[in-house]
Amino acid sequence: MLKLVVFDCDGVLFDSREANRVYYNQLLAHFGCPLMSEEDIGYVHMHNVADSIRHIFRKHRQISMEAVSSYAQSLDYTPYLQHMLMAPDLKQFLGIITPHCHRAISTNRTTSMDLILDIFGLREHFEMVMTAANAPRPKPAPDALYVILDHFQLKPEEAVFIGDSTVDQAHSAAAGVDLIAFANPALDARWHVASFLEILALPPFTALGLTA
Repeated sequence: MLKLVVFDCDGVLFDSREANRVYYNQLLAHFGCPLMSEEDIGYVHMHNVADSIRHIFRKHRQISMEAVSSYAQSLDYTPYLQHMLMAPDLKQFLGIITPHCHRAISTNRTTSMDLILDIFGLREHFEMVMTAANAPRPKPAPDALYVILDHFQLKPEEAVFIGDSTVDQAHSAAAGVDLIAFANPALDARWHVASFLEILALPPFTALGLTA
Protein backbone atom coordinates (compact mmCIF):
# COMPACT_ATOMS: atom_id res chain seq x y z
CA MET A 1 0.00 0.00 0.00
CA LEU A 2 1.27 3.46 -0.93
CA LYS A 3 2.20 5.56 2.11
CA LEU A 4 4.72 8.13 0.82
CA VAL A 5 5.03 10.39 -2.21
CA VAL A 6 8.40 12.06 -2.80
CA PHE A 7 8.73 14.94 -5.28
CA ASP A 8 11.62 16.40 -7.21
CA CYS A 9 11.50 20.20 -7.42
CA ASP A 10 12.79 21.50 -10.77
CA GLY A 11 10.74 20.22 -13.68
CA VAL A 12 8.13 18.69 -11.35
CA LEU A 13 6.86 21.14 -8.74
CA PHE A 14 8.00 23.98 -10.98
CA ASP A 15 8.95 24.72 -14.54
CA SER A 16 12.21 26.35 -13.49
CA ARG A 17 14.28 25.97 -16.64
CA GLU A 18 14.12 29.71 -17.39
CA ALA A 19 15.04 30.62 -13.80
CA ASN A 20 18.08 28.34 -13.99
CA ARG A 21 19.07 29.78 -17.36
CA VAL A 22 18.94 33.37 -16.07
CA TYR A 23 20.71 32.52 -12.80
CA TYR A 24 23.66 30.61 -14.23
CA ASN A 25 24.05 32.99 -17.16
CA GLN A 26 24.36 35.78 -14.59
CA LEU A 27 27.31 33.94 -13.04
CA LEU A 28 28.98 33.55 -16.42
CA ALA A 29 28.33 37.15 -17.45
CA HIS A 30 29.75 38.49 -14.17
CA PHE A 31 33.07 36.82 -14.97
CA GLY A 32 33.01 37.83 -18.65
CA CYS A 33 32.27 34.34 -20.00
CA PRO A 34 29.97 33.35 -22.89
CA LEU A 35 26.45 32.33 -21.96
CA MET A 36 25.37 28.70 -21.64
CA SER A 37 24.66 26.39 -24.54
CA GLU A 38 21.43 24.38 -24.65
CA GLU A 39 23.42 21.37 -23.43
CA ASP A 40 24.67 23.35 -20.44
CA ILE A 41 21.14 24.53 -19.63
CA GLY A 42 20.01 20.91 -19.59
CA TYR A 43 22.86 20.00 -17.25
CA VAL A 44 22.25 22.74 -14.67
CA HIS A 45 18.53 21.93 -14.71
CA MET A 46 19.31 18.50 -13.23
CA HIS A 47 22.38 18.94 -11.04
CA ASN A 48 23.25 20.65 -7.77
CA VAL A 49 24.75 24.13 -7.76
CA ALA A 50 28.33 23.06 -7.02
CA ASP A 51 28.40 20.55 -9.88
CA SER A 52 26.63 23.01 -12.17
CA ILE A 53 29.16 25.76 -11.51
CA ARG A 54 32.05 23.40 -12.19
CA HIS A 55 30.37 22.28 -15.40
CA ILE A 56 29.62 25.68 -16.90
CA PHE A 57 33.07 27.05 -15.99
CA ARG A 58 34.95 23.92 -17.11
CA LYS A 59 36.38 25.72 -20.16
CA HIS A 60 37.34 28.82 -18.18
CA ARG A 61 40.08 27.46 -15.93
CA GLN A 62 41.59 30.92 -15.49
CA ILE A 63 38.67 31.78 -13.22
CA SER A 64 38.81 30.75 -9.57
CA MET A 65 36.00 28.41 -8.55
CA GLU A 66 36.23 29.89 -5.07
CA ALA A 67 35.50 33.33 -6.53
CA VAL A 68 32.56 32.00 -8.51
CA SER A 69 31.12 30.17 -5.49
CA SER A 70 31.54 33.26 -3.34
CA TYR A 71 29.73 35.42 -5.89
CA ALA A 72 26.95 32.83 -6.26
CA GLN A 73 26.43 32.78 -2.49
CA SER A 74 26.18 36.57 -2.45
CA LEU A 75 23.32 36.67 -4.94
CA ASP A 76 19.78 37.17 -3.67
CA TYR A 77 17.74 34.41 -5.33
CA THR A 78 14.43 36.27 -4.92
CA PRO A 79 14.50 38.05 -8.34
CA TYR A 80 14.89 34.71 -10.11
CA LEU A 81 11.63 33.40 -8.63
CA GLN A 82 9.65 35.46 -11.15
CA HIS A 83 10.87 33.01 -13.79
CA MET A 84 9.55 29.93 -11.93
CA LEU A 85 6.10 28.58 -12.81
CA MET A 86 4.40 26.29 -10.31
CA ALA A 87 2.56 23.31 -11.79
CA PRO A 88 -1.07 24.49 -12.08
CA ASP A 89 -2.63 21.41 -10.46
CA LEU A 90 0.05 20.88 -7.80
CA LYS A 91 -1.81 22.29 -4.79
CA GLN A 92 -5.01 20.46 -5.76
CA PHE A 93 -3.06 17.20 -5.97
CA LEU A 94 -1.38 17.82 -2.63
CA GLY A 95 -4.73 18.53 -1.02
CA ILE A 96 -6.12 15.23 -2.29
CA ILE A 97 -3.23 13.02 -1.19
CA THR A 98 -2.41 14.72 2.13
CA PRO A 99 -4.88 12.75 4.30
CA HIS A 100 -3.59 9.47 2.86
CA CYS A 101 0.17 9.81 2.17
CA HIS A 102 3.26 11.37 3.65
CA ARG A 103 4.80 14.03 1.39
CA ALA A 104 8.50 14.80 1.00
CA ILE A 105 10.88 16.51 -1.42
CA SER A 106 14.22 15.24 -2.73
CA THR A 107 15.97 17.91 -4.76
CA ASN A 108 19.46 18.94 -5.81
CA ARG A 109 18.68 22.54 -4.90
CA THR A 110 20.44 23.84 -1.80
CA THR A 111 19.72 27.05 0.15
CA SER A 112 17.14 28.35 -2.36
CA MET A 113 14.65 25.62 -1.43
CA ASP A 114 13.55 27.28 1.81
CA LEU A 115 12.86 30.55 0.02
CA ILE A 116 10.88 28.78 -2.71
CA LEU A 117 8.72 26.90 -0.19
CA ASP A 118 7.90 30.11 1.66
CA ILE A 119 7.31 32.38 -1.34
CA PHE A 120 4.98 29.91 -3.06
CA GLY A 121 3.18 28.83 0.12
CA LEU A 122 4.24 25.20 -0.08
CA ARG A 123 5.99 24.61 3.24
CA GLU A 124 2.87 23.35 5.03
CA HIS A 125 2.32 20.71 2.36
CA PHE A 126 5.60 18.85 2.90
CA GLU A 127 6.69 17.00 6.00
CA MET A 128 10.32 16.58 5.00
CA VAL A 129 12.67 18.31 2.55
CA MET A 130 15.99 16.80 1.50
CA THR A 131 18.38 18.91 -0.58
CA ALA A 132 21.94 18.70 -1.83
CA ALA A 133 22.84 20.64 1.32
CA ASN A 134 21.48 18.20 3.91
CA ALA A 135 21.71 14.84 2.11
CA PRO A 136 24.91 12.81 2.68
CA ARG A 137 25.36 12.80 -1.11
CA PRO A 138 23.31 14.64 -3.76
CA LYS A 139 21.27 12.91 -6.42
CA PRO A 140 21.71 10.62 -8.30
CA ALA A 141 22.99 8.90 -5.14
CA PRO A 142 20.03 7.34 -3.28
CA ASP A 143 20.97 8.88 0.08
CA ALA A 144 18.12 11.41 0.32
CA LEU A 145 15.50 8.75 -0.38
CA TYR A 146 17.09 6.47 2.21
CA VAL A 147 16.91 9.26 4.80
CA ILE A 148 13.27 9.97 3.95
CA LEU A 149 12.26 6.30 4.09
CA ASP A 150 14.07 5.87 7.40
CA HIS A 151 12.37 8.96 8.83
CA PHE A 152 8.91 7.60 8.10
CA GLN A 153 9.95 3.99 8.86
CA LEU A 154 8.78 2.81 5.46
CA LYS A 155 9.97 0.32 2.84
CA PRO A 156 10.83 1.35 -0.74
CA GLU A 157 7.74 -0.44 -2.08
CA GLU A 158 5.55 1.81 0.08
CA ALA A 159 6.78 4.93 -1.73
CA VAL A 160 6.85 6.51 -5.17
CA PHE A 161 9.16 9.22 -6.49
CA ILE A 162 8.01 11.82 -9.02
CA GLY A 163 10.89 13.04 -11.18
CA ASP A 164 11.62 14.36 -14.64
CA SER A 165 15.29 13.68 -15.40
CA THR A 166 17.83 10.91 -15.86
CA VAL A 167 19.29 11.98 -12.51
CA ASP A 168 15.89 11.28 -10.92
CA GLN A 169 15.68 7.99 -12.77
CA ALA A 170 19.01 6.85 -11.32
CA HIS A 171 18.11 8.26 -7.89
CA SER A 172 14.90 6.29 -7.55
CA ALA A 173 16.29 3.11 -9.10
CA ALA A 174 19.23 3.06 -6.68
CA ALA A 175 16.83 3.30 -3.73
CA GLY A 176 14.43 0.71 -5.12
CA VAL A 177 11.56 3.23 -5.28
CA ASP A 178 9.17 3.21 -8.25
CA LEU A 179 9.51 6.27 -10.49
CA ILE A 180 6.65 8.31 -11.89
CA ALA A 181 8.20 10.13 -14.85
CA PHE A 182 6.81 13.65 -15.03
CA ALA A 183 6.53 15.20 -18.51
CA ASN A 184 9.43 13.11 -19.83
CA PRO A 185 8.36 10.05 -21.85
CA ALA A 186 12.01 9.16 -22.55
CA LEU A 187 12.67 8.05 -18.97
CA ASP A 188 12.71 4.41 -17.90
CA ALA A 189 9.93 4.56 -15.33
CA ARG A 190 7.08 2.47 -13.93
CA TRP A 191 4.59 5.13 -15.01
CA HIS A 192 4.55 8.28 -17.16
CA VAL A 193 2.35 11.34 -16.67
CA ALA A 194 2.10 14.89 -18.00
CA SER A 195 0.27 16.44 -15.03
CA PHE A 196 -0.32 15.83 -11.34
CA LEU A 197 -4.01 14.96 -11.60
CA GLU A 198 -3.12 12.18 -14.07
CA ILE A 199 -1.21 10.54 -11.21
CA LEU A 200 -4.48 9.86 -9.39
CA ALA A 201 -5.39 7.33 -12.10
CA LEU A 202 -2.28 5.22 -11.42
CA PRO A 203 -2.79 1.92 -9.55
CA PRO A 204 -1.11 2.92 -6.24
CA PHE A 205 -3.47 5.91 -5.99
CA THR A 206 -6.67 4.24 -7.17
CA ALA A 207 -6.01 1.56 -4.54
CA LEU A 208 -6.36 4.34 -1.98
CA GLY A 209 -9.64 5.41 -3.53
CA LEU A 210 -8.29 8.82 -4.58
CA THR A 211 -9.98 10.85 -7.31
CA ALA A 212 -9.81 14.44 -8.54
